[in-house]
Amino acid sequence: MAGGKRVFVGVSGSTASLAALRRAVVEARRTNALLVPVLAWTPPGGETAYRKHPVPALMREWQQAARKRLDTAFEESFGGYPSDLEILPMPVRFAPGPALVQLADDPDDLLVVGTGRRGRLRRMLHTSVSRYCLAHAKCPVIAVPPPELLRELSFTARTLRKLPALEAPDWTAAVHAHRG
Repeated sequence: MAGGKRVFVGVSGSTASLAALRRAVVEARRTNALLVPVLAWTPPGGETAYRKHPVPALMREWQQAARKRLDTAFEESFGGYPSDLEILPMPVRFAPGPALVQLADDPDDLLVVGTGRRGRLRRMLHTSVSRYCLAHAKCPVIAVPPPELLRELSFTARTLRKLPALEAPDWTAAVHAHRG
């Protein structure tokens, strides 16, 4: 690792985060940097609920599941962890945006996050990790848009929802006619 450079990447398992992971690997190779994939997670129901009713055995399972999601992201993107990079996987128990910004705390770091299309309701209920990182990071941030195929599928789905429903054909008449 040359000069202590680090490339952090937010990984959730979503298609957008997998695109960010692929870009982060390119950047880490280009700069000979340590790659730090971060999967931030919180207990189901939130931290407050867990503090009220802690179950250490469940906590260990959630931690293992977070690590497995990181492993799966590399498996889906590259067929496993690239052997030509120094990689420090970090499943962390924290909110994603603040976790990424706190970890990538040096101006020489690079932070890579995925972006995605979100509906108005989701934007109101959940903060955007990429927007949070862009607003609060102390280092350069690369916001990777979703892959082109994902945008095309999203456009197709929106278009199909606007079309009138088609009636299902009566296949039974065609089958009986074919029997002859």
